[in-house]
Amino acid sequence: MTFAPDQLFEQPSRHLLRGVERYTEALALVAVATLAGLWIAPRWGTAAVDMIYLPAVLAAGAFWGLGPAVAAGIAATLAYNFFFTEPVHTLRIDRPTDIVTVVVLLIVALVTSQLAASIRAQARVAAAHAARNATIAGFARRLLSCSSVAEIAATAAEELATLFKCNAMLLEGAPKPVILGAHPEGNRLTPSDIAAAALTLETGQAAGRGTNRSQPAEWLFHPVKADQSAIAAAGLARDDGMPPVAEEQIPLLGSLLDQVALALERARLEAESRELSRLRERDGVRTAVLSSIGNDLGPRLTGLVSAAREQRRNGTSDRTFVSAVESEGLKLQRYIANLTDLGPTDEQRPIEAGPLSIDLFNRKVRREGEEVHLTPKEYALLAELAKQPGRVLSHSQLLRTVWGPAQENQNEYLRVAIRALRQKLEMDPAHPSVIVNEPAVGYRLVAG
Repeated sequence: MTFAPDQLFEQPSRHLLRGVERYTEALALVAVATLAGLWIAPRWGTAAVDMIYLPAVLAAGAFWGLGPAVAAGIAATLAYNFFFTEPVHTLRIDRPTDIVTVVVLLIVALVTSQLAASIRAQARVAAAHAARNATIAGFARRLLSCSSVAEIAATAAEELATLFKCNAMLLEGAPKPVILGAHPEGNRLTPSDIAAAALTLETGQAAGRGTNRSQPAEWLFHPVKADQSAIAAAGLARDDGMPPVAEEQIPLLGSLLDQVALALERARLEAESRELSRLRERDGVRTAVLSSIGNDLGPRLTGLVSAAREQRRNGTSDRTFVSAVESEGLKLQRYIANLTDLGPTDEQRPIEAGPLSIDLFNRKVRREGEEVHLTPKEYALLAELAKQPGRVLSHSQLLRTVWGPAQENQNEYLRVAIRALRQKLEMDPAHPSVIVNEPAVGYRLVAG
């Protein structure tokens, strides 16, 4: 990425110029009020001139904030003293009534400027909140139209790049993250960037450029969290090397990433639901085929066995051959009966473990009758323990089955997931009675 030194001074100089303009415009209002007072004073006296300055002070506070409003109030007081109190064209005041007028004018100007600036600040905050809510709503609406993880990642990267005017990407996976979507496409990560992304996915904390983690990285990575664990990482970077997100924009970025997390979880749950429906349809077809086989072959096998028995009793045929036919027919009958046994199997019955009911067939977990929501990883871990209740499963076996062979030594992943399961399922997470730890060996599910 290239670095443009001239852009370092562009933003501060613009703010300075705008600040000078605001103060100049506030003082211009006071000048206009003074000219109006000079026109009024010879005709109707100076009694009402001080009130002319109040609209100028209020306008300065409403349009330009507290600083210009205070400056306008002080300028109004000095102008009134210089042009309309005896002796004129000096800042000295001889009459006590004029002193009171000037002091009251200053106090009123300062108070009204404070009130006007406060109202303006509240209006700005309300407008900022409305704009932020509209941005989040539009972002969520775009994500809602996506049906797959790849579409969500591409849309999220495009929206983040547009909103923050930077390069953006979405990554997942550990220990080596992979890019799910990027905007613009074609961005590549250096080894330092990959290390920063992996650190974000592992710890759930921001890492990369501008943080105290992985300083050499060019990209800044923020976690996309679901249930306090990072399921993805959002990477942001600018071509000029400046921070991609200003400090005041961090809350907005956090809200947008929460929407990304919800969309990713929704897509994964929908994919799991589609897979479960596919499996159920396949099982339904298999059951229908087996039932058809049983209905077609059952009566024929029964007739064959009966005929063989009749031949054996009559002694009209080779007894050895008839016995062999009868024996093979009985074996086929038992085989067909086993295939067509459509009653619920042990795997389809819920597993009871203390207050828990774990229905592996329908992928539902209940605690004391109330359904408990688990993340995909949490459910996979609980299902693996529930498949062999009472048996101790080693750390490496659980990691290999749930996270894959590459994560076999990542015991921290397992500890975090077990802690999350206990928080959701145990009556007293500090003293677990369902998911029990066997020190230095693994975990087991206490069933019954």
